[in-house]
Amino acid sequence: MHLTRLLSRLCLCAFLGGCATGSLPTGPAGESPQPSAPPARTARAAPLAEFRVAAVGDIMLGGTATPELQKLGYDYPFERVRNILKQAQIVFGNLEGPLTDGGEPIQNKKYIFRSPPDKVAPALARSGFNVVSLANNHSMDYGVQGLEDTRAALEKNRIRPVGAGKNLAEARAPVYMKAGPATVAFLAYSLTFPEEFWAAPDKPGTAFGHEDSVRADVAAARKKADVVIVSFHWGQEGKTELRDYQVQLAHAAIDEGAAAVLGHHPHVVQAVEHYKDGVILYSLGNFTFGSYSKAATRSVIALLTFRDGRVRELRLTPIDVNNVEVVFQPRLLIGPDAAQEVEEIGQLSRERGTALETRDAAAVLTLADRSGT
Repeated sequence: MHLTRLLSRLCLCAFLGGCATGSLPTGPAGESPQPSAPPARTARAAPLAEFRVAAVGDIMLGGTATPELQKLGYDYPFERVRNILKQAQIVFGNLEGPLTDGGEPIQNKKYIFRSPPDKVAPALARSGFNVVSLANNHSMDYGVQGLEDTRAALEKNRIRPVGAGKNLAEARAPVYMKAGPATVAFLAYSLTFPEEFWAAPDKPGTAFGHEDSVRADVAAARKKADVVIVSFHWGQEGKTELRDYQVQLAHAAIDEGAAAVLGHHPHVVQAVEHYKDGVILYSLGNFTFGSYSKAATRSVIALLTFRDGRVRELRLTPIDVNNVEVVFQPRLLIGPDAAQEVEEIGQLSRERGTALETRDAAAVLTLADRSGT
């Protein structure tokens, strides 16, 4: 689809700046993927055991962080929060920028990132990460080779990439993870420019989030997994306000059976919404990101507790990601700073009809079992 036609129908907020709200296109998006996957789910005699998923925001261990990381090491960014990540069987984040030493940088793009694969991938693995989204506006910064190098480095370290691949089918394919007896499917989509990064049936790239594709993919994954989690790279940078299409896509994913939606790209935290049986985190903000942003200074680590295929508790632990203060090493917020961030998240979430409670310096959402207990 020509870019000008797309802009008239869809609000995409990326490095190109803001835009007006609009509806999602439902036109052709390529054939549904046919990934190798576990057999179809069968009825279980007993509820699934409890498990946890930790989720963080944008990760980019390059850029202006490079001199510090070369000196302090690539485990350094995770040292003060690793104990939280280790509470989960599955740890997820959005990996911005390829892990590559090769490839050619894309032309006419303002921000181009990359990080050393032999340093970053092992550090992520040691910190507990075992699945990351590549569906974003930086995964193709160093072309096809950069994407291939990234996937290879991650897989070598037993981290599953999702949301980008050698063609559209691979980019849309779910990744299946095990958490005890539970099977958890991850899907990831990008709603950000440049358009050249989007995969096609015979072209490498990222999975674009057409609503009809999202609905089909979630429904198919739900037949093979106990839990489906969907990641979207969307929204407007530096803004807490949601775009209409974010709500539309998130609700569509939950309607088709997703248990949770995880958003990235604005670099700041956006609202939490409890919608039907699902939980939506519209933006997790930054995690450890190689820039000295004046806007992206506070963020969260999300810990989602699942039982019987649904989120039972969401805990958002506020963290300091102001690199002027923490020098690319996220730290827990404490005292009044933590309370202020929890209150701000709570206010944003109340606007989406969702009440969070404050517990132990964190924002918490507790959901009852279907039985009401």
